[in-house]
Amino acid sequence: MDELAASGLRLDLNVVDYLILALYFLTVLGIGFAARAAISSSADFFLSGRSMPAWVTGLAFISANLGALEILGMAANGAQYGLMTLHYYWVGAVPAMVFLGIVMMPFYYGSKVRSVAEFLRRRFNNQAHLFNGISFAIAQVLIAGVNLFALALILKTLLGWPLWVSIILGAAIVLAYITLGGLSSAIYNEVLQFFVIVAGLIPITIIGLTKVGGIDGLFEKVRHTPLGEPGLHTWANTGSTDNPLGASWIGIIFGLGFVLSFGYWTTNFAEVQRALSAKDMSAARRTPIIGAFPKLVIPLVTVIPGLIALVTVQGLGAKTGDLQYNNAIPQLMRELLPNGVLGVAVTGLLASFMAGMAANVSGFNTVFTYDIWQSYVRKGRDDGYYLRVGRIATVGGVLIGIGTAFIASGFNNIMNYIQALFSVFNAPLFATFIVGMFWKRMSAWAGFWSLVLGTVTSLTLYLLHLGKVIKFNSDLDESFWGAGAAFVVAVLVAIIVTQFTPAKPEDELRGLVYGLGGSATSGEVIVAGDKVWWRNPILLGAIALVLAVLLYIPVW
Repeated sequence: MDELAASGLRLDLNVVDYLILALYFLTVLGIGFAARAAISSSADFFLSGRSMPAWVTGLAFISANLGALEILGMAANGAQYGLMTLHYYWVGAVPAMVFLGIVMMPFYYGSKVRSVAEFLRRRFNNQAHLFNGISFAIAQVLIAGVNLFALALILKTLLGWPLWVSIILGAAIVLAYITLGGLSSAIYNEVLQFFVIVAGLIPITIIGLTKVGGIDGLFEKVRHTPLGEPGLHTWANTGSTDNPLGASWIGIIFGLGFVLSFGYWTTNFAEVQRALSAKDMSAARRTPIIGAFPKLVIPLVTVIPGLIALVTVQGLGAKTGDLQYNNAIPQLMRELLPNGVLGVAVTGLLASFMAGMAANVSGFNTVFTYDIWQSYVRKGRDDGYYLRVGRIATVGGVLIGIGTAFIASGFNNIMNYIQALFSVFNAPLFATFIVGMFWKRMSAWAGFWSLVLGTVTSLTLYLLHLGKVIKFNSDLDESFWGAGAAFVVAVLVAIIVTQFTPAKPEDELRGLVYGLGGSATSGEVIVAGDKVWWRNPILLGAIALVLAVLLYIPVW
């Protein structure tokens, strides 16, 4: 292992590996050119003309999340925090995805909004709309930078390509297929990328487990690492912060499982946009629930490899260099995979970064065009004009993402950085959103000020943590509590401001608030569910939740 650390992470790819990689790039671009033929309006470009079947949008929904956060970040967390990383899936994702499908999609899809920010304008006012549009755009280019930097770093580390070449290549390919085919291109590529990613990660897990003596052998070896026995449990020792994650069950359930999770999955337009492209209400509701089922088992190819790296790569967890936790997956690829399989794994890893960045960029160009440019800069232009603006915004988003990639380079564990972004941008939005959806009395100005002050609260806590003015047990612990504080402040502000400002008339809230049926724009009635039992969102969601609970039992 010392030789592994000394020799770096350079992979010895042969002609077959490079052919696999080249074939993937050509296929991605080919999908972009094919999707371009279907683009005749801005709705086609930004929302795929609302024509996608549920299985396509469901896979795209989960693939859009399979970026640097999921692959490198969760493997890094697996090595650093052990099986407590499973909370990010079974508490920190699946319940929120089910809630989005069953409760919130009828409001999004039924009101025919084109973005989450537009929903806020109809529910509250232009000020809340503009603030969210700008904050979302900032968040997306920051997260796109994470994916792009990780992509470039992998290409440089594993293949020896210069960093600037790697950044330009990755950015150019994503830019090309989104500019050509819009959201349809992104979605079809995300379906392809889902299978490529899984195909690339499965061999790492299987070969790695074989090397360490199966799952029992892996767990036995973990017991002899600094993680020890606590690294093999999810809820043990969460009555305090004396556990690998450094977080109590309160922080895990309220901070991660409720505020961060629901804030991300139910209000992050980069995800919701996939469901809005579905062909009908039932397909839109099933989109996140279909995505919940692969989410249940993805830890097998992310968290488990992280543990394998922990017990096989000596010195993993160094602050700098090739032994950072972020390099758990690349270390295993170098050590375990033969040529041919190596090409598939590299392609899968690159696909994950491109899928994540494409989701960020497609969300950014939609919100920038519809919610900022069309609403406040150039109103009343023809549809072709906004289609051109969307393509220009795509270029701008990618270029800014290149710049923000260097911010991500300063973090040893990119998961910590992204969780901090979620606590600042998503947690207060979720609080404002959920109170406004279930409390019709909440006023327009209450929506605006709860968003602003909730965001300021989380950002302030994060900056105080960075400056060591306030000490938390870990960066993740700060994210959990920062998200919780933002949520509480946003709710309190919503309640207080509502007492001094007028509520909107009920006629303007139909289809936007729970209990007021119909749509504020189209007069449609919100659909309860699908009549075919095996396509019923409520039944599918209940199955996903039960499975999430059952999976905890062996690792409690």
